[in-house]
Amino acid sequence: MSATTTTANANENISTTPTADLRHRRHTLNPNRTFTDRCGVAAQTALEWGVSRVSPLGDPHIYDTRLFPWAAEIEHDWRLVRAELDAVMTFRDQMPSFQDILKEVGAIQSDNNWKTFFLAGIGMDCAENRKRCPETVRLLGKIPGMTTAFFSILSPGKHIPAHRGAWNGILRLHLGLMVPEPRERVRIRIGNDFYSWREGEALIFDDTFNHEVWNDTEGYRVVLFVDFARPLYQPFHWLNRRLLNFGALAPFLREAGEKQKRWQDAFWKKKTG
Repeated sequence: MSATTTTANANENISTTPTADLRHRRHTLNPNRTFTDRCGVAAQTALEWGVSRVSPLGDPHIYDTRLFPWAAEIEHDWRLVRAELDAVMTFRDQMPSFQDILKEVGAIQSDNNWKTFFLAGIGMDCAENRKRCPETVRLLGKIPGMTTAFFSILSPGKHIPAHRGAWNGILRLHLGLMVPEPRERVRIRIGNDFYSWREGEALIFDDTFNHEVWNDTEGYRVVLFVDFARPLYQPFHWLNRRLLNFGALAPFLREAGEKQKRWQDAFWKKKTG
């Protein structure tokens, strides 16, 4: 099933729809006050416009998953991922909150209701976590240009406010793994469209479009959250991949990698020691 079709169906079950046009990439957090900030945003806007022009799949906010042949393989084996998730969910309360790893997430979260279990990340050592999820790691290997992967765990009642991603040279996959009922109350708005996750179903979208998330249920919502390089015409695809690789040198990503490794090493040492 295509994500676009699923979104249309989900909209029928959502009573509130946006009254403004939210299908944009405008920066919605931390208003830029300095001249340097404004120049940086202008440069990024120009670069992202260029990326959208050299994308063979166009520039939608939500993609038809049939455009990515590997997505069907991921969906087919989703129960193997779910089994590994069930095992690690036993220590959910001990997992780091997202902002504990990537401090920039503190702009949209200050509580402990968005937990992460990292399996891959630019510049990250996730070896000990990966040992516990071999089937998930195997499936991640099928995703070309995969850069980041983790179990994204939202607590009951969690709301993630409107925001946008860092760079449209990546796309995002959500594979539904644990979706509480009523499903229509566990949803993401991307632009002006709503989508409610289904267990075993993939959603692929461009997170640089304005988006927002709700879990208005009493259960935990978990997806396999994956970022991967956006397909582009050559030589732009090659250039984008090089840019993503250089991201490991960014101070904030090095810091995130260090925090992830500290948590991982301390946690598994305690569990096995």
